[in-house]
Amino acid sequence: MSMNLAHYDLGQIIRHRRYEYRGVIFGVDPCFSLDEQWYESMAVTRPPRDCPWYHVLVDGTDRTTYVAERNLAPCEDHQQIRHPKLGECFNRFDGDRYYIRATTQ
Repeated sequence: MSMNLAHYDLGQIIRHRRYEYRGVIFGVDPCFSLDEQWYESMAVTRPPRDCPWYHVLVDGTDRTTYVAERNLAPCEDHQQIRHPKLGECFNRFDGDRYYIRATTQ
């Protein structure tokens, strides 16, 4: 039984284990939250749905991805991420991680 505790944090730079891209986490779901059709067509390795899933800005592209925790690893390369939506999500980079932009209501 999963406790759904995320191992990675908002603003953390990660690496995808299979596809080797770098990215930064901008959202975390305690378990899979998209629909069955998405899971069947996109989650080719069939990762568990009851573990954390992450929303990731992919470095050097304008893409975002939704990735199961088991497919991520910490990234040794802490160079800044290049993504057009970076400033919408984060307001600061300290050389190690990004800090999420506060939302106003």
